[in-house]
This record gives sequence, C-alpha cells and structure tokens, in this order.
Amino acid sequence: MQRFFTLLALLVCVGSNAQVTQEIFESFKLQERRDVQYYFPETYTAEKKYPVIVVLDGEYLFDQVVANAKFYSNFHGMPEAIVVGVHQSKNNLRNQDCAFEPDSGLPNEKGKLFFEFLGMELIPYLETKFSTAPFKMFVGYDITANFGNFYLFKDDSLFNAYISISPYLAPEMETRVPARLSVMKKKIFYQLILEGEKSENSNRVLTLDQNLKAMDSDNLHYFFDKYENADHISVATYGIGKAFDNIFGMFKPISPKEYKEKILTQVGPVFDYLADKQASIENLFGFKKTTSLNDIMAIYAASRKKEDFESLKPLSDLCKREYPNTMLGFYFEAEYYEQLGEPKKALRTFEKAFGMEEIDFLTKEMALEKIDALKADFGY
Repeated sequence: MQRFFTLLALLVCVGSNAQVTQEIFESFKLQERRDVQYYFPETYTAEKKYPVIVVLDGEYLFDQVVANAKFYSNFHGMPEAIVVGVHQSKNNLRNQDCAFEPDSGLPNEKGKLFFEFLGMELIPYLETKFSTAPFKMFVGYDITANFGNFYLFKDDSLFNAYISISPYLAPEMETRVPARLSVMKKKIFYQLILEGEKSENSNRVLTLDQNLKAMDSDNLHYFFDKYENADHISVATYGIGKAFDNIFGMFKPISPKEYKEKILTQVGPVFDYLADKQASIENLFGFKKTTSLNDIMAIYAASRKKEDFESLKPLSDLCKREYPNTMLGFYFEAEYYEQLGEPKKALRTFEKAFGMEEIDFLTKEMALEKIDALKADFGY
C-alpha cells in the first residue's frame, strides 16, 4: 500500500502538529488518483488511540466535521479523532462512486470498487500507519449518505456510527436498513437528519425513521432530527453538532439532569452507573478514559444522598488509581470506614488524606476537621 500513497506531506503534518493536509491517494482498486484530506489532533501521539471519522463529499463536509470534532474534544464531549475527507465534486465523481442499480438498489460496478477503496485501502492504510481506535464513523449527504448503508450489509459493519444527512435512498432501503440493524450483534449508532422541505425522497426518509423507531434492539442507538426551516441544500449545514452530541454522549460529563433522572433513580449501588459508563467507553472505543472530576463528584454526592456508603469504597479505589497524588481516594475511603462504624480505620485514613495534595473541594482543613472530630468523639 505504501507505494500507492504520497507520504511526505502527511508525515510532516503529524510531526509538526499541523492540523490538516491534503494528499493524492493512488487507488489500486479504483485505478484512480483521489484527493483526500486528513485532520490530526494537534496533540497527536502514538501513545493514544484515535477514532476515525470518514467523510464523503469532503470538499463541503470535511471542514464542518473537523470543526465539530475539535470543539467537542476540547470540551470533553468526545475523544480526539482523526478525520478523513474524500473529495468527490470533480467530474461528477460522487454520483459515480455512490451509484446503485435502479432495480436491485445495490452498488453498480464503480460503486463496488469505491466500497472496496474505502474499506480495503484507505482505512487499512490509516490503521497500519497511525494509532487508531476500533471506533469508526461514517458521514455522508444525499447519495453519499445512502452509500454508507451498504456497509451495514457486511457480516461485521465496518463502521460503528453513521451520520446520514438527507439520504437519497436506494430502492427498498427503508426496509432493508431496519431489517439488517435488527439482527446486528455489533452496537451501532445511527443518526438520521432530514430537512423540512417536502419531496418524494423526504417521505421515504420519514418511512425509514418510523421503521427504525419501531425496532426493539439493545444494539441500536438511533437518533432522528428534522429541521423544519432547512431545505435539501441547507440541511447539510444543520445537525452535525447535534449528531456528535448524540453519538458521543457517554463522553460528556454527568449533567444535573442525568444525575437526577438516572443516577438517583438507579436500583443498586450508584457506583455501578459510573463503572458501566467507563466500561462502555472502553469496549466501544478501545481505550480507557480518565474519569472526570465532575463524574467522580456526582457519584460521591449520590452515594451520600442515597446513603449508599458501600459505593464509597470502589469510588475511593478508582480515585487512588486515577488521581494517586491527591486526597480523593483516601478521603472517600475514610468516609467509608466512618460510616461503617470503624473509627480507628477512619482516623488513620483521614490522616493519610491530610498528607496528600488538595483537589477540587477537598482541602487539608476538611481532613483536619474530620480528624479532630473523631479524636474528640472517641478520645483518641
């Protein structure tokens, strides 16, 4: 594969922390030279793993996707990602790449080659040369959005998430996509976006929406957004941010609404909510995410409010691993022993917390107050 690709500028890009580069990819499958753009996070390092976002109609959608990826990763709404934009505007390439047979609705000969170009050349090259996570997202608009659906019909979908903007659907896709997703064993995020302008195509998209909403599958995370003031052209600029918000929702800090409606109402230890969230991130994205202080404090507050003091112990263990030089782990462990009715263990553990670095709301004064109170109560 290396001989088919112009590497120099891309390697300079990563080494110098430049953000975007454009290269010519010489495809063996297509027997064509294709313009491809790449975005790498400024802090790219081989020690981390990065989801890959593949964007068709790259001339128009690439910059929007990159802007949203940078914004959401900067504010912890999603992991930093590598974005790949495939240009398709010259010589009517988009319609050739994504064409389908009018009777069967399956890709025509050129479409099959383009399908293989993405799945067997472009993505494998990135996986070989760069530190990529298992999670991959597809973004398309109109006929290129429909093309993404074809990857659902592989035994193992190439992509974990799909953003489908006003798709121009191939025949029977309204029923084929739900039928395929209903038996999919892989967890799939599917975001459908539609304009308010009425057309024959929009009616078919609405039918697809209804069929997807009617599904009962634990492996499908489906989202639908309709923008009434958008037409078929302007809808391409709508909804990408909302789609990122939906798909990468588990990366966001626990919100007050989530705290009230999900954590406080959860049956069982409140720490399980955080453990499940972190496990889902690791299973989907292939790496562990450091738990945010916001999430730690949300679980701490919930454990106290619900008097679920058993959750303080695993929470303290997590804090010792992820914030080892701070008071968090020992302070929560000391409260756990205090509530368990073991004042000697609590006293010794608060003393350990006192010797650690302050963090967030926890101060040495708070630990000292706890120490003095325990000594006064039990005469130590």
